[in-house]
Amino acid sequence: MIITLIHNPGAGGEDRPDRAALENMLQQAGHAVFYQSSDDEDWEQALKRPAELVVVAGGDGTVGRVARRLAERKLPFAALPLGTANNIARSLGLMDHSIEQHVAMWPQARRLKLDLGLARGPWGEEAFIEGMGLGLFAWMMPLADESPKMAAITDADEALSYALKMLRRLLEEHAPDHIKATLDGADISGNYLLFEALNLPYVGPNLFLAPDARPDDGLLDVVMVDEAHRDELLAAITDWQEGKSTLPRLPTRRGKLLKIEPVADNVHMDDKLWRAGDSALPNRGDIEVKLMAGAVEVLVPAK
Repeated sequence: MIITLIHNPGAGGEDRPDRAALENMLQQAGHAVFYQSSDDEDWEQALKRPAELVVVAGGDGTVGRVARRLAERKLPFAALPLGTANNIARSLGLMDHSIEQHVAMWPQARRLKLDLGLARGPWGEEAFIEGMGLGLFAWMMPLADESPKMAAITDADEALSYALKMLRRLLEEHAPDHIKATLDGADISGNYLLFEALNLPYVGPNLFLAPDARPDDGLLDVVMVDEAHRDELLAAITDWQEGKSTLPRLPTRRGKLLKIEPVADNVHMDDKLWRAGDSALPNRGDIEVKLMAGAVEVLVPAK
């Protein structure tokens, strides 16, 4: 195949394959490869080149950025997970195989029509692949970004563990936020510690919030954690920090159209954050969230 390889050279740790190793691996499998670093400002221009497949080697941020742009191109992609959390690859069943095995499986791979989320709000319009949300995780994101200790961590597993530790500490003292919202017209308002509209089972530092979420069902899984479920979420985060794949049973509703009345809280869309009180942004406004069903095609292991 003719492949465009989009690679984040800074993804993951030192044990990740570099450009030369990736190109050699793909060429040895019989593919013609055009390489593009995601660090380059004009990296998107590479997606305009003639290709049969786009291969994304990196973490969730890189995979998400490429997937959102491929929705306009109708060109399939395959992910080679090299990041820290790898939520997208994990949700697609890609973490059970090595990178070499993924490349070998492409000729027999299944093509999954992956949904993409779309959130409209004071920030304008933003697409997402994992989820968007308010409350606990959105409040933790700037703390993690500004943490000197987090910035000094280079090991992926250690970074995930420390992020979960930060989240657990915040949850122990975090007060619920009042959120007024409807899902497909039904009122789901309440006081929530965490409120996430998810397209995938995982978000953030491997938060396994929506075990039953499917990336191709055209439905949002809206997870709403109230005070009554604080201890359950605390226990799950503790288990995740210890490497256990605990399946939490958190209050969840499914639907196609989520509407949230104006808020003055942090809102995240994947790894992007709209910060409450940012003087450069409108402070309040209605939020509307829906899915673009089957927006992009991705290669996944055959059933």
